Amino acid sequence: MDTTTKVIDLEKVVIKFAGDSGDGMQLTGTQFTDTSALLGNDLATFPDYPAEIRAPQGTVAGVSGFQIHIGRIDINTPGDIADVLVAMNPAALKANKNWIKKGGTIIVNIDTFTKRDLVKAGYETSPLDDNSFDGYNIIQAPITKLTREALKDSGLDGKSIGRSKNMFALGVVYWMFNRPMEQTEKFLQKKFAKKPEVVAANIKVMHAGYNFADTIEALPSSYTVLSANLKSGTYRNVMGNQAIAWGFLAAAERANKELFLGSYPITPASDILHELAKHKNLGVKTFQAEDEIAGICSAIGASFTGSLAITTTSGPGLALKGEGLGLAIMAELPLVVVNVQRGGPSTGLPTKTEQSDLMQALYGRNGESPSVVLASSTPGNCFDWAYMASKITLEHNTPVVLLSDGYLGNGAEPWKIKSTMDMPEINPSIAIEGEEYQPYARNEKTLARKLALPGTKGLEHRLGGLEKEDITGNVSYDAENHEKMVGIRAEKIKRIANIIPNQEIFGKEKGDLLVIGWGGTHGSLYSVVDTLLKKGQKIALCQFNFINPLPRNTSEIFKNYKQIIVCELNSGQFANYLRMNFQGTIFHQYNKIQGFPFTTIELESHFKTLLSK
Repeated sequence: MDTTTKVIDLEKVVIKFAGDSGDGMQLTGTQFTDTSALLGNDLATFPDYPAEIRAPQGTVAGVSGFQIHIGRIDINTPGDIADVLVAMNPAALKANKNWIKKGGTIIVNIDTFTKRDLVKAGYETSPLDDNSFDGYNIIQAPITKLTREALKDSGLDGKSIGRSKNMFALGVVYWMFNRPMEQTEKFLQKKFAKKPEVVAANIKVMHAGYNFADTIEALPSSYTVLSANLKSGTYRNVMGNQAIAWGFLAAAERANKELFLGSYPITPASDILHELAKHKNLGVKTFQAEDEIAGICSAIGASFTGSLAITTTSGPGLALKGEGLGLAIMAELPLVVVNVQRGGPSTGLPTKTEQSDLMQALYGRNGESPSVVLASSTPGNCFDWAYMASKITLEHNTPVVLLSDGYLGNGAEPWKIKSTMDMPEINPSIAIEGEEYQPYARNEKTLARKLALPGTKGLEHRLGGLEKEDITGNVSYDAENHEKMVGIRAEKIKRIANIIPNQEIFGKEKGDLLVIGWGGTHGSLYSVVDTLLKKGQKIALCQFNFINPLPRNTSEIFKNYKQIIVCELNSGQFANYLRMNFQGTIFHQYNKIQGFPFTTIELESHFKTLLSK
């Protein structure tokens, strides 16, 4: 009898790890991601956190998930549904029943399918005993029991042993997809360097899971996903929030500025603060403020003294920062406000993604107070848009709002490491000692004023939130001067369109359907448009990163298509913004407000309906 395991080569695969928030699913998924990245796979991830901080254990509300899409082909989304689901308890199985491909493999920790656990998950009887999962390959693995068996002589307490069961699940999936375990072993050795007994236990359990998968007949095949054909260079796996932080580091170095971050922790933006706090050796100053208002006001102070000043937040925090942002607009100070968007209103869905803060970024302040608004669109290019936001704010002395979202901030992909010297130059608009200086005298081309740093001899001036007299910057209540200054501030933002590149499209330059997206919808929209192009459809994608101002050629692009559809994770904010700016153009909408990204299946179906008209 031939017992040799077949190895099947796959182009791509989607895997999801799911369990209680204390089961270590995020760590498990991250380790599988890092290992796959080192093997040269292209990939995209989607961590799915529970919204409740301490949801009851074993309930659907407490399920934490991590989905990863790996391939040897171009990967742009974390995948619609999983080929393989690891469910550490009944609640994880129930929460993900509709997110596993028919015929897919489901690995369940059968030790948790007790009557008590089933009731907590909302089951009257075990779904494994009826026809709920007919057609799936169900692997009933006694993960808890075998973890305890492997560590019975380890000397660890029961709680510590229980925490190791995620490594058993990881070992099973490593075997399934021919992944080496050395990278995770190194990670464990570094993370628990002061606890060698914990290192040994986790490594032993991971190997136990690997050996379990190798011996059971329910897994007659293993799979491999070969390296992707990525452009040559040095890559690392990067999350969007990390990339934003690094983009600011690169911009500060290129501009020869100190970097200051004043911020209040808020999900899902806090990791930017955490990352920048690691880099004091690079001169970074981070200030964890007592509230959102203190965060932005400290950044305004740092900006006034010449630093590249940043403040980070999510939707509720952006509302609180509104008055401070208005002050920076009036004072015409460089400042970047990062908004990693989440579901709202109020506390809303703090761990879920949404694009519902666009109108707040554009207009959420008192008075006529225009601001530059940019949006990143992939975890990797969060670096580029943080850098671009820094360049614009320092060269034009005007605040910039950079929009990201929970999907981008927590998602990951391979990122080609850049050299700072290959990035565009940043030339801050600064007055120097000895020149004739008026606080609100302007560059004729850009209308940007120069910033005079405090303490510079001969450049003394007043600054504040009251309306300024043109040129002198003196406080002015003159009606005509106020109208003039309102116009100048608006025109200054409009003229930034003269220095940004034209909007690009992907697909047909003229055709039947133009798909419009902005920010983090890029991956799913690009994948669907690419698929339909290969099927001969006359379709294109126009993904916006410059929101205010819009690129100069936007109107010309719109004229080349019979139909236009705007796709966004809100009720239609960008579609309405475009209607305001391009009256007479018809914009169809496709919207989703469920806390999750678009799936390619739903988009393709809708686009085909439009194309058939």
